[in-house]
Amino acid sequence: MVEIVNYKTIWAFEFQTIAKRQRSALGDLALRIDHIGSTSVPGLAAKDVIDIQISVAEFSSEVIAAMASIGYSLPDKRYYDHVPPEFEGDQKNWQKMYFKAPESQRRTHTHMRVLGYANQIYPILFRDYLRCHAGMAQAYAELKRRLAAGLADPNTYPEVKDPAVDLIYFAAQDWARETGWQMGPSDA
Repeated sequence: MVEIVNYKTIWAFEFQTIAKRQRSALGDLALRIDHIGSTSVPGLAAKDVIDIQISVAEFSSEVIAAMASIGYSLPDKRYYDHVPPEFEGDQKNWQKMYFKAPESQRRTHTHMRVLGYANQIYPILFRDYLRCHAGMAQAYAELKRRLAAGLADPNTYPEVKDPAVDLIYFAAQDWARETGWQMGPSDA
């Protein structure tokens, strides 16, 4: 079952605690560590799961070993993010590594993406847009609540949610062009 809860101010602190540990293990291999997803948007209801994005220059055995040294595991499959409609470009722009957190740590989704790839920029722009557009964030929260309550198969939650996220992302792209948005400094 997918459960959407009201925003918790502790999420930002929990992210910082986890990111500090990841930064310590990865050192300069991590070019950025960002708090992404709904828990990174103040006031936004979300699943009680901290989404973290680690940006790297490339996927390597060194980053895998560094993450393993602090208890993260990497399933034996390649992951690709959902590709928005009309994306033109190399599909490698959507490849990522997805790390399972150690049992002793609170639940996270830790995504590793290559800096500058489309899927690395997408969640940061999405987050920044929602932080600046409270009405859109609240509409998105309501969509998530209704999906969580109404889906017969909770495993389909991400697939059903992705097209709605794309709609927000397209608006975010327009906003980025209009405002000159640039990716700010890393969160950790």
